[in-house]
Amino acid sequence: MKILLIIGAINAFLSVALGAFGAHALEGRVEPKYLDTWNTAVQYQMFHATAILITGVLIGTLPASGLFGTAGWLFLGGIVFFSGSLYVLSLTGISVLGAITPIGGLLFLGGWVCLIIAVVKVL
Repeated sequence: MKILLIIGAINAFLSVALGAFGAHALEGRVEPKYLDTWNTAVQYQMFHATAILITGVLIGTLPASGLFGTAGWLFLGGIVFFSGSLYVLSLTGISVLGAITPIGGLLFLGGWVCLIIAVVKVL
């Protein structure tokens, strides 16, 4: 699915850009714990951008299974909720945003479960 490949590539690009921003612009401007939180957001965004790219490739090469697409969209939702909440938390220090982060984690887990089931069904 072309859209997942584009979304995956955009998120990988953003992950690199946000990682560089954190390393160069945030260091010394935010508390070290928030810089660590920022780096966690960057890492999970890149991991799941790669997962989105993989699901896009699998959709184009393996027999049809709607679960591949579902996995890709769940990974994207996970990036928005998990990494997004950590980015905002790092910049603002608003700790209540930490309550949103687990929603993203659940979306990531759901994406991985969908991907596993799709592969088992297709291969």
